[in-house]
Amino acid sequence: MPSLAILGSRPAPDAGPDSGWSSRIRTRLSNPTVFLFVILTAQLMVVLDTTIVNVALPHIQEGLHLSGSDLSWVLNAYLLTFGGLLLLGARSGDLLGRRRTFLVGIAIFSLSSLFGGLAVSGWMLLSARALQGVGAALAAPSSLALLTTVFSDGPQRIRAIGLFTTVSAAGGAIGLVAGGALTQLVSWRWVMFVNVPIGLAVWALGRTALQETERRHGHFDIAGALTSTLGMAGIVFGLVEAGAAGWSSPLCAGALATGVLLLGAFFRIESRAEEPIVPLRLFASGTRTASNVARGLTYAGMYGMFFFVGQFLQDVLGYAPLRTGLCFLPMPIGVFVSSQLVSKVLVGRVRPKALIMSGIGMTIVALLLASQLHAAASLPEILVVIILMGLGSGTAMVPLTSAGLAGVEPADAGAASGLVNVTQQVGAALGLAVLVTVLGVAAGHAQLRAGGAATATVIHGLDLTLAVGALFGLAALAMVALLVHLPSAATNRVSVPGEREREHAALALAVGEDFEWADPEMVA
Repeated sequence: MPSLAILGSRPAPDAGPDSGWSSRIRTRLSNPTVFLFVILTAQLMVVLDTTIVNVALPHIQEGLHLSGSDLSWVLNAYLLTFGGLLLLGARSGDLLGRRRTFLVGIAIFSLSSLFGGLAVSGWMLLSARALQGVGAALAAPSSLALLTTVFSDGPQRIRAIGLFTTVSAAGGAIGLVAGGALTQLVSWRWVMFVNVPIGLAVWALGRTALQETERRHGHFDIAGALTSTLGMAGIVFGLVEAGAAGWSSPLCAGALATGVLLLGAFFRIESRAEEPIVPLRLFASGTRTASNVARGLTYAGMYGMFFFVGQFLQDVLGYAPLRTGLCFLPMPIGVFVSSQLVSKVLVGRVRPKALIMSGIGMTIVALLLASQLHAAASLPEILVVIILMGLGSGTAMVPLTSAGLAGVEPADAGAASGLVNVTQQVGAALGLAVLVTVLGVAAGHAQLRAGGAATATVIHGLDLTLAVGALFGLAALAMVALLVHLPSAATNRVSVPGEREREHAALALAVGEDFEWADPEMVA
């Protein structure tokens, strides 16, 4: 880790001679080094949990006797509550105080992790994963905002945010390897239990190291947050149920209809809310809307590959969990390297639209190659797929993030950056639900299953499923080609009167100066 000499001083609580040992401990803990440790560890825990369960999925399926469609909810329960409540979590930090919101989120995340590790049935684990998403939605938005309130403008803030970004990028890789190691050496339950001691340490240190921020006056848009989250959950449930029981299932039709009605209610609520979590004017820009949808479609294919290839490596090729995790390691590394290359070198020299289309194109090729995997697939074939997916995602996401904030007014920058994150999470959940349904239909409702022999029908169904994932990428490519209009690299270097200042202000807000959340690409 880079030297902590970057940290500036922060006033510590007054500890008089009679204050006792407890006050002296508080004084030692109330310093920027401990503060930064708390924030970075919390961010690592939240990011790590998006990948740590992937390698453990076959063992979770075997241990809790889950079907293939049920197994998808181990990912989707977290993605939907995290993405759906993210903007409400950011608003909570504004109105209730960021320290309080952060600590409540960490507490919920830690307790739900304990509950998930102790799960003896599918519903217990899925409930725990949903609660983890709630905790992450409360804690994550406040962490970066707290960082920017402590470190002043200039080199200190830039370096602190650089550490935050490094942890965010490394978290995915650590999660893959840690998930494989814990599953192989101990049990799949430890991919949940591992969060408990980390969360307790963050919570205990955070009570002293973090200082409360000034609260603002305003209103919660709880109705908007709940209708959007439950609406998306209804649609995802309906799609998954269709794969398991068919489209004629009353439960499938009822869930889809309920989801659509709730989403309709959400848009009606947002059009009338005094302080909506998603101002509908953000959808007025075709470039922003198309960029966000393209982002969601790209993540739909990427998460589908994570979900199915992880099971393929273990259930078909017989890889051990640790070896599986190591196979995936090039992907987050590729994302980090390519995103850094784009943000620091290429963004001023290559048209942003060309970068987006090149990146999405690489993810399409990766999914098409994955659709050709078979029971005798070699390690180099698998690594080519994983590396291409990582490089393509990293290349596309940086300019897609900028496109998702293009032309946004500073007053809407926080909501716009939150919307970028929401479409990413929701796109992944919806895409995975569709792909699970496709596999169920293509394989005659047979599933990849831990400890079972994968039939030729299942492998053919898996190939077809990953080919459909490539269609998501093609749809994203078409949206970018037709609907995204961005200035060329040369135009970007010319300052249009007032435009450069407005974009700078919007991006500053988006990375947490006055709003609470941005994903790693925004601060790369």
